Amino acid sequence: MAYKSIYVAATSQHVGKTTSTLGLVAAFMKKGLKIGYCKPVGQKSLYLNSMEVDKDAILFADLMKFKLAAEVHSPVILGKGATSAFIDNPENYAYPERIKYAREQLDGTNELIIYEGTGHPGVGSIVDLSNADVAKMIDANVIMIVEGGIGSTIDMLSLCLAKFQMLNIPILGVIINKVKPEKIDKVSTYVGKYLESVGLPLLGVIPYDKSLAFPLMKTVAKAINGVVSFNDDQLDNKVEDILAGSLIDLGELKSSKDLLLVVSAQRVGDAIEKIQSISNLVGLDKSPLSGIVATGHGSISGACLEYIQEHKIPVVRTFLDTYGSVLKISRIEVKINTSTPWKVARAIELIEKNVDMDALLEHIRVK
Repeated sequence: MAYKSIYVAATSQHVGKTTSTLGLVAAFMKKGLKIGYCKPVGQKSLYLNSMEVDKDAILFADLMKFKLAAEVHSPVILGKGATSAFIDNPENYAYPERIKYAREQLDGTNELIIYEGTGHPGVGSIVDLSNADVAKMIDANVIMIVEGGIGSTIDMLSLCLAKFQMLNIPILGVIINKVKPEKIDKVSTYVGKYLESVGLPLLGVIPYDKSLAFPLMKTVAKAINGVVSFNDDQLDNKVEDILAGSLIDLGELKSSKDLLLVVSAQRVGDAIEKIQSISNLVGLDKSPLSGIVATGHGSISGACLEYIQEHKIPVVRTFLDTYGSVLKISRIEVKINTSTPWKVARAIELIEKNVDMDALLEHIRVK
């Protein structure tokens, strides 16, 4: 059985396009379909076995167990300097041909192809590869991902859908992501009414899940321009919350895990001594810390270093002060990747629970 291709677009960056795409791909695969994946236009790339490929393509190759080929799964990369080079000599860049070739290769071996868009709908316009241009080029139907709300959500949808509607691209519907659980009913009702008025289905409403926003210690270290002093092999530890060294209390340690201790280097010993004391009091077998950020000057030695080594806690040093470190860490934009398997699993679960996959399949089935 054949199905129309799906292009997953979003109203802006960081609204959950990749997590939604992951969930859709996994849910379709569980139904026994042979799924193809492509990131037609990428911006953030890595070199893998001498290939330059988009970071998201690497993630999906790991999930779907396909052999990654840049020309098929990541045909166009718009890295630094790409747009100005195109403007100077557009004849040197056969971008549409690359994307069409990728489509031809995927069409021949899959029942359904999922294309993942880039940024907001206008990204890529400078090289005639906006999300709408690409969706039109590959003859795909669009699913739009938008962040939860009511007024702001409807405003963004009105603006972003227009880019696709102008080119007469079929819109399968809308997925509202990151909705506060207590507001799901209200958002579903009112955004649903708006979508009904413009003839579009509401495909699903995804609750906000805090775990998808947990950064890794390696991300923390990069955000504060820090240097790893101890246990650099533990930088894939996740951080669920921040613990200020001067505000350690019984309740926070008893109810939390994977905490990031942010404290002056001169006070690391005092903070760990207090953590040990509370841990013994409440019977914690393992350290609640997933990492330590030690700010400013000072040495780390003695009993606190023994604790750090015993529990394999990564320690990052920074010359920022404690307030500046917390501020930068709180502003981290977290992306899903191969180092965050719990996020991949949760993204899949959220889509399966909140999107009617059978109805979506029926809608894209070629009759």
